[in-house]
Amino acid sequence: MQTRLVEYFLALEREGHFARAAAQCNVSQPTLSAGIATLESQLGKRLIRRDRKYAGLTPEGEAVLPWARQLVAAAEALGQAAETARGPLKGELRLGAIPAAMPAIGCLATAMLERHPGLNISVRALTSRQIERELAAFELDAGLTYLDFEPPAHALSVPLYAERAMLVSAVDGVSIPAVIDWADVAGLPLCLLHQGMQNRRILDARLADRGLALRPLVTADSYVALLGLVQQGRLCSIIPDSHAALLDGLRWARTAPLPDMGEGSRVGVIVSDSAPMGPLAQAVLAVARGLRLPPGFAPV
Repeated sequence: MQTRLVEYFLALEREGHFARAAAQCNVSQPTLSAGIATLESQLGKRLIRRDRKYAGLTPEGEAVLPWARQLVAAAEALGQAAETARGPLKGELRLGAIPAAMPAIGCLATAMLERHPGLNISVRALTSRQIERELAAFELDAGLTYLDFEPPAHALSVPLYAERAMLVSAVDGVSIPAVIDWADVAGLPLCLLHQGMQNRRILDARLADRGLALRPLVTADSYVALLGLVQQGRLCSIIPDSHAALLDGLRWARTAPLPDMGEGSRVGVIVSDSAPMGPLAQAVLAVARGLRLPPGFAPV
């Protein structure tokens, strides 16, 4: 069985469209279709439901999907292990990071490139649940996410820093008390991440323990969107204190620390807990263990 045929199958399942899957694999659509038909012939089972176009996987296709992912990932790791046995680490490192951790991605990526200059790094903004799911599906090599509130399953982790919250508003915008508590914050006109984001779920859970609830006027899925809303002056927001350095020099923005709610939320690098571990995952863990972040990141 050729690994390439399995890659065609995975691309079609991921894209849900023959032409897009063929483009992703850099082959023509007839080549992709013929390759999947060959794979089905070798297995003696129909894997794809077809009705003039892709209509999903058959039960047999669903059954072989996790094994197909594992086979392709193992083949890629095998090639990397052979290539790096006597030479530098090369290839693409696929990182997924929650939006809250994006300020740390530069430090991690820079350290990786300094240690392994032959790498290319792909960074995608994902939710914590997407990171966990894509690690399990061998679609990511590592993630940067929260470690404690909803701990990722079947993962090895290296803590990097502890996240705390801060309030951001426009200088000429919403009036903020000189001394602020969480009850004051709950009464402000807020824009926040939506509840599909773990940062928001952590915040809501901790405030619920204090008998408080936040009712934002606007929700979004990125801090860029929240800052754009805050800049207009009518709203303020709660963002991680690790973003403070990114706001330096922005004359319209002002920040204020928020009351401590105990230990900060630990953020760190995770990789799939599998054996043998691929060279890329090993390299990320090794770099993360020695990473020293700037003073804006609270130590764990």
